[in-house]
Amino acid sequence: MAVITQYVVQHKGVEKLVTTDKKEADKYDKMLEVADNLSAYLAAKGIELNEALSEELGILLSKNKESVMKIMKGAEIEGILEVESADVVELPAAKKKK
Repeated sequence: MAVITQYVVQHKGVEKLVTTDKKEADKYDKMLEVADNLSAYLAAKGIELNEALSEELGILLSKNKESVMKIMKGAEIEGILEVESADVVELPAAKKKK
């Protein structure tokens, strides 16, 4: 009989990740902590979002922190999305500057 060590990451009482890799569990836990901090920051700045949307936004930003940092530094969104192979939604071009 084998003994398997598992690491369980819980967030607000909900099991989010089960893994045998401690490094992966720590990284995921840190991402959730950053997401909580981002959500708290948005709320403190007066951005009113329901709890689910606030959590989803915080997790999205936290998971994609490298891309978000590139955007903050002025990188073009098309290049970032192309690199990520993300699905791009066409936005109306009504407000394009000429």
